[in-house]
Amino acid sequence: MKYGVAVDTLETRELRYFTAVAEELHFGRAAERLGMAQPPLSRAIQQLERRLGVSLLKRNRRGVSLTGAGEVLLQEGRAALDAITAAARRTRRAGGADRPGEPRHRLVLAVKAAAFHELLQKLLDAYAAEPDAAEVEVLPSGTCEQEEMLRDGRADVALMHAPFNSLAGFDSEELMTEGQIAILPAGHPLAAHKTLSLADVSDIPDLPLARWSRHGTYPPGPGPEIHDQTQLAQLIALGRTVAVFPDSARAWLWAEHAAVPLTDAPPVVTHIAWPAHSRSLALAGLIRTATQL
Repeated sequence: MKYGVAVDTLETRELRYFTAVAEELHFGRAAERLGMAQPPLSRAIQQLERRLGVSLLKRNRRGVSLTGAGEVLLQEGRAALDAITAAARRTRRAGGADRPGEPRHRLVLAVKAAAFHELLQKLLDAYAAEPDAAEVEVLPSGTCEQEEMLRDGRADVALMHAPFNSLAGFDSEELMTEGQIAILPAGHPLAAHKTLSLADVSDIPDLPLARWSRHGTYPPGPGPEIHDQTQLAQLIALGRTVAVFPDSARAWLWAEHAAVPLTDAPPVVTHIAWPAHSRSLALAGLIRTATQL
């Protein structure tokens, strides 16, 4: 394939087309995902390659794979599409202030569903007492979904927890540090121990570790695939699994559960995090309140 002069512009439509092909590594599946025919999709990718002056895909009888340039565009394209989606979502939220009956300001706060009730309640109460406080919508999420929700605009701010969440690309302030616990069935022999190690809970023959989804996939292992906190709580109570959580998870434990401190688990640091480019005065007020708690 011959390439002409490179043009340093990309259209959103082109990025969506290329991302679908790069993720599916199959033009037919990508076309089906996009709701279009395959020939125009193939032509669009070829036109994109000509405009950029590089080969993005390797095509052969065995299928499609990414070139080095294609890998870069997939990574950058995902970030760009997330930024566009985020801009649209945050703009719609901001536009609510112009509609009768809508709150003047509204912030969406993403939090992990299973922990930090006391800290969250203190934060919401303290912020609500501030002059000109915005309405805060609390959006519970899965174990590691807060990053994605900040990047794609579903949330304006999040409580995130190192080392489980990545803070790369966000501004953040540290709020608290705590240890970790193993949550076991109350009747299990290990529940009587005063402390346990990570090795103790990672190799229990009759009680495999629960597996949480991350980016749509589950880590390998014999433990059950967990979709939400209620399912996890029930499976622990039934003696089917064990889980590791920050110490503040004690707030949601059932009578059928036991919490045992882990001596060698790394501490969990809770941060309040937000997009680095944010200029929201309402968000600045919430962050100021959080750091004063």
